[in-house]
Amino acid sequence: MTLRILLADDHELFRAGFRALLEKLGTVRVVAEAGDGREALRLIEEHQPDLVLMDIAMPELNGLEATARIVKKFPHVRVILISMYANEEYVGRAARVGAAGYLLKGASPTELCAALEAIANGDKYFTPAVSKQLVADYMRQGDGVASALERLTPRQREILQLIAEGNTRKEIAAKLGISVKTFDTFRQQLMHELDIGDTAGLVRYAVEMRLVQT
Repeated sequence: MTLRILLADDHELFRAGFRALLEKLGTVRVVAEAGDGREALRLIEEHQPDLVLMDIAMPELNGLEATARIVKKFPHVRVILISMYANEEYVGRAARVGAAGYLLKGASPTELCAALEAIANGDKYFTPAVSKQLVADYMRQGDGVASALERLTPRQREILQLIAEGNTRKEIAAKLGISVKTFDTFRQQLMHELDIGDTAGLVRYAVEMRLVQT
């Protein structure tokens, strides 16, 4: 069976390299490419891939948020998140939003093949750089910092990312199809939920949580 794949990464050169590597395998077919999480959601609905290979750190809507929405809206589509970070906290967050796998950007072609084979067989694949036990423990226990972020609604996290990326009030309202007044309400809610007193503090928090690229 040919695995139909959607690539999601904001770097066109990385997507081109990944596509070339995948096409050499012969058992997969790249059906679409997206530059951010919001575009990925639109293209999934259009192309109905079996698997999404998605970078975590993308503008507009990051990979973690996009994965949570994909799992909810397209339960038949599986997601492997790709990241530069190899730590149990980040991998645990990926697992909790429903990702079927987690690969490092420096993974070898052999490991990529192993991940694709696992997905094709209905299994999951998380990089051996982080032990399965650590991931399982993190999923059960979480931690205070991560749970504060996860207590936010998807829309609140999306707005937090857009704020941290430097968008203005009017730009964010236009992107999300809401009024500036509604945006102000969301921002106040964010500051209250995170116990942060100003917009600069929200930006620092988003950077610490790696919601944006620095």
